[in-house]
Amino acid sequence: MSSEPITSNGGLTPEQLAAFWRDGYAIIPNALPPTTVKALLDETHSLLEEFPLSDHPMTRFSTGEKSAHVGDDYFLTSGDQVRFFFEEDAFDAGGRLTKPKARAINKIGHALHALSPPFAALLDPARNPDLLGAGTSGGRKESHPAAVARALGFRDPRCLQSMVICKQPEIGGAVPPHQDSTFLYTDPPSAVGFWYALEDATAENGCLSFLPGSHRWAPVRQRFVRSKTGGTEFMDNNGPQFPANDSYGEGEGQGEEGEYKMGEVKAGSLVLIHGNLLHKSEKNLSQKGRIIYTFHVIEGEDTKYDERNWLQPPKDGFTRLYRD
Repeated sequence: MSSEPITSNGGLTPEQLAAFWRDGYAIIPNALPPTTVKALLDETHSLLEEFPLSDHPMTRFSTGEKSAHVGDDYFLTSGDQVRFFFEEDAFDAGGRLTKPKARAINKIGHALHALSPPFAALLDPARNPDLLGAGTSGGRKESHPAAVARALGFRDPRCLQSMVICKQPEIGGAVPPHQDSTFLYTDPPSAVGFWYALEDATAENGCLSFLPGSHRWAPVRQRFVRSKTGGTEFMDNNGPQFPANDSYGEGEGQGEEGEYKMGEVKAGSLVLIHGNLLHKSEKNLSQKGRIIYTFHVIEGEDTKYDERNWLQPPKDGFTRLYRD
C-alpha cells in the first residue's frame, strides 16, 4: 500500500483519497446501491434466523472490556467458516439467553466473502456490474473494492476475513479504542478496513468514532495472537510498527485519549479505515440496530503474514481482489 497518487478509473475521488491519507479514514457515501444493501440485509437476517442453537458452543465475543478476548476453538477455526458469536449481555447470570437468538448475536464471521453468495458478489466484478465506482484498469473490469484498493496503492490486495457486526438494540457492546493492524498484523503493517453500513449508523445506535490523523503517529505496539498454551493473547510487537513509508512516525504528547470525531453515516456508505488508525464505538442503548458488513484487506506483496496471527489462511490462501 502506497500513499503515492494512483491513476484510477473508479474507486475514489482525489478528495476522498486525500482525506484517507490525511485523516486515516474516508467516508464514501452511496458506495452500495439500495438493491445491494437490501440483498446483504436479507442474507444477514436469513443467517441469523436459520443458524441452529442445538450444536452451538454459545461462544461470546468480547472486546476485552468486561472479560478476556475470545479465543476458543470455535473462534480460532472460523477463518474459513460462517460462525455466530453472541453478545456478552445477551445472557443472564445463569448463562441463559435473554433475547431471541437473532437479537443476541454480536457478529457473524469470518468467511462471508467466500461462502455467502450475496457477500462474495461484492468482490466479483462479474456479479456486481452496477456498483457505483466500479472501474477498469489495464483493460480489465474491477469490482468497486478492487478499484478502491488500486487507488490506495495495493499491488496484491488480499481479503483475509469478513464480518457482519450487528450492534444489537439495547445490548450492542462498546468497542474501546483500537487499531485493526493489532489483530491482522503484517510485517510491515498494511491492513485497511472496508466498513459498509447496511443500516444508518448514528450517535444513538453506536456509530464509529475516529481519532483523525492518529494513523501517522500511533504505532502498532501489540499483536493479538494465538497463545502457545492455547487460546489467544496480546504480545508486544517486535516488528515494524508503521507501514513502510517515511511519512509515518510516533508523535510526542499524543495518545488515544485525544478528541475523537464521530462518523455518522447512511446505509450504503463505505468507511475506509487505515490499520494504524485509532477508532472506537459506544454501546448501543437505543431501540435501533446497527448492522454493518466489514472486511479487511492486507498487502500480499513484499509483506510477511506469520503463524502467530490468530487468523490463519485457508489452504488456498487469502482471497485476491484483483481478478484476471
